Amino acid sequence: MNPHPLSDEEITEQLADLPGWERHGQAIERTFRHTYHECVHLAVYVAAKAREVGHHPDMHITWQRIRFVITTHDAGHRLTAKDFDLAHHIDAIATAHGAEPA
Repeated sequence: MNPHPLSDEEITEQLADLPGWERHGQAIERTFRHTYHECVHLAVYVAAKAREVGHHPDMHITWQRIRFVITTHDAGHRLTAKDFDLAHHIDAIATAHGAEPA
C-alpha cells in the first residue's frame, strides 16, 4: 500500500515540530556538522534505523557535514507522514552522537 501524500498545510504543520528541517520541493532536508568520521558513523546509525522502519533517506557526506534528504518514493516522490517520522529519528540519533546543526 502506498503512503498518502500530505497537503501543503499538513507539511507546514509537520515542519513546525522539526526545527532545522527545511522543505525543498517535495523533500525535507537538514544538515549536521561533526568530524568527517563521526558523520560516517552517523550515516551508519541512521541507515540502521532506516532499515528498521522501512524508510530510507538520501545521505550526502562532505567534509565535516552530513545532509539528509527525505521524500517518499512510493508516493511519487511526495512528502508523507513517514518522512517526518524519520526526520524525528534522525534528529534523536544526531543529538545522541553530538552532531550540531550546520
